[in-house]
Amino acid sequence: MLIYFLLPLIAVALLCVPFIFTAKKIKNGKSPKGAFIGNLCTFAGIMLCALIVPVGNFVSAASEEGVKAALSTGAGLGYLAAALAVGLSCVGSGIAVAAGAPAAIGATSEDPKNFVKALIFVVLGEGIALYGLLIAILIISNVGTALGI
Repeated sequence: MLIYFLLPLIAVALLCVPFIFTAKKIKNGKSPKGAFIGNLCTFAGIMLCALIVPVGNFVSAASEEGVKAALSTGAGLGYLAAALAVGLSCVGSGIAVAAGAPAAIGATSEDPKNFVKALIFVVLGEGIALYGLLIAILIISNVGTALGI
């Protein structure tokens, strides 16, 4: 039973160690490229271990039929689609805001009358993430309806 608590703590510790090395390299003025690659390798190793050695029995259900229905392939793909909708829309929103916000600040600093026009472009970039969230809610509601939840 103790292993169920130690494995996640070990995983978190392994993921945090490369950040310490990265901070030390940045502080010394060196490139943190090696520490970043180490962090990616550690993350890949932990994910591989999570696939090979599943730690289960965290979920309890009233009946086996409910568990089988909830863990069906269709439901899993629906949840994956919802996660991709939110994740990719947030990445796109971040890219849009990263390009639009500095330009909006520059335009506002030159002429304060351009504030509203510039704000519209930044808000349009943020709207992409909201659309992704809306699609994810619709997908999850359809998966829940199909499972009878």
